[in-house]
Amino acid sequence: MSATISFDKSAVTAIRTALGIGGVISIIAGIVILVWPGHAAEAVTAIIAIYVIVAGLVYAGLGVFSRTRQGWSRVGHIALGVLFVIAGIIALVNLAAATVGLAVFIGVLIGILWLIEGVVSLSTLGDSGSKGWTIFFAIISIIAGVTLLFSPLYVAILWLFVGVSLVVLGIFQVARAFTFGKTVR
Repeated sequence: MSATISFDKSAVTAIRTALGIGGVISIIAGIVILVWPGHAAEAVTAIIAIYVIVAGLVYAGLGVFSRTRQGWSRVGHIALGVLFVIAGIIALVNLAAATVGLAVFIGVLIGILWLIEGVVSLSTLGDSGSKGWTIFFAIISIIAGVTLLFSPLYVAILWLFVGVSLVVLGIFQVARAFTFGKTVR
């Protein structure tokens, strides 16, 4: 017995529209990353910097206007908020350097995570139903982590991979938008 979900026409139209818009945005973002990788990275850094400033204002506001917080909690919120605002402004003022710093940070973080993931995979070898695949995955993960840690070029390749992935996934999403809700005969 197969379960079938039926949608009314307006729901199908809404889902198709959402899939299509999401797909087109993904394609555009991917193309921007592929055509202007540096500018796209700076735009992402600027968005993060603006978020940090807004978060800082929220923290400072919590410290200043809170009626329930007292003493060090208020001072801590205000100090954290001021630091966030300063960091966001510094990032926006020197966007190129902030972008490089963010890329290095993310590259190191991913490299460390892949190393740990490989070691953790090896630690689960006794429980694995497929020891060969587990060992293969662990070796690839460890090699990828070490490679990423010691070669900044691979961070740029990862960024370009994100761009290609966004374009490909966006194309599939747009295709889904055209086919969603059509019954199979």
